[in-house]
Amino acid sequence: MDWIQRNGRALLLALVALIGVSGCAGSLTGDTYSRGEARRAMVVKFGTVQSVRLVKLEGTKSPVGTIAGGAIGGIAGSSIGRGKGAAVGAVLGAVAGGLAGSAVEEGVTRSQGVEVTVRMDDGRYMAVVQEDAGEGFRAGERVRIVQDGGTMRVTR
Repeated sequence: MDWIQRNGRALLLALVALIGVSGCAGSLTGDTYSRGEARRAMVVKFGTVQSVRLVKLEGTKSPVGTIAGGAIGGIAGSSIGRGKGAAVGAVLGAVAGGLAGSAVEEGVTRSQGVEVTVRMDDGRYMAVVQEDAGEGFRAGERVRIVQDGGTMRVTR
């Protein structure tokens, strides 16, 4: 019985959890609302885009990537040696796998964003950072700022 047959089920479960991480991050675009935002009154203000610049939105850093990577690394490490060697390999594999899983999760969920600076109709300036969904905002364009508490988004 080889290593994959002995550890296949646990390896598959950990891999599915790690891949699932990419679907866990919520969208931060201007046209995506969370379920909790539905049917809420929001303040709408108007202004003119002054500038737009590309920014990077860091990925999520939840325990899922670390745990899944640790499980995969621990399983892989335990196949090295016998007795104490297998135990040491499992520990080292779990630590290395946890670090790698965390890095993979952050990289997979990282996204492109935009910082839109708007001159509001009352003369104030506001900058809103959101995920770049290809809206293509341009300087001089009229836009809406939709505000729900501390959350804001730029839309047309």
